[in-house]
Amino acid sequence: MISAIMVITSMGLGLGYALALSSRYLKVEKNPITEDIEALLPGSQCGQCGFPGCGAAAEALSRGEAPVTLCPPGGKVLVMALAQKLSVELDLSSIEEQAPMLAVIKAETCIGCTRCLKVCPTDAIIGAPKQLHTVIKSACSACGKCIGVCPTECLHLQPVAQDLKTWRWSKPGQITAQI
Repeated sequence: MISAIMVITSMGLGLGYALALSSRYLKVEKNPITEDIEALLPGSQCGQCGFPGCGAAAEALSRGEAPVTLCPPGGKVLVMALAQKLSVELDLSSIEEQAPMLAVIKAETCIGCTRCLKVCPTDAIIGAPKQLHTVIKSACSACGKCIGVCPTECLHLQPVAQDLKTWRWSKPGQITAQI
């Protein structure tokens, strides 16, 4: 009995040491630019860019296979940061800034089918089968995936209501002096 415990313990220690050495010396280094780009991206894994997640989008950006305008939730601020990071010349006049959007569920038509729960990449929709669902506002990335799968069309995107937390001062227009 004691010999079996000693054998299993020594095997565990030996294999653990081998794993520690292999993780240190056989580690695959990531491209540091890819890691920097991934840190800039929102990280919501929404898929609006056409890639399965922000990591794949960052890899494509670092290889030059994707435009810097690929992330709709990031807006102009992210496009400018990515262009600066990748030293890309960019004309921002073609990029329009969208108002922040949020998925909203109409309570009277929701049947609780849970299809929207399954496709939401950020788990922003909560609820139980055959019960009313709701959207967590702080987690919703407004990707629109839930809208396409809803059989009763009770989901829609609407602009975020302005309150003290979401209100932004608009940029002043061109001032012309009239004399």
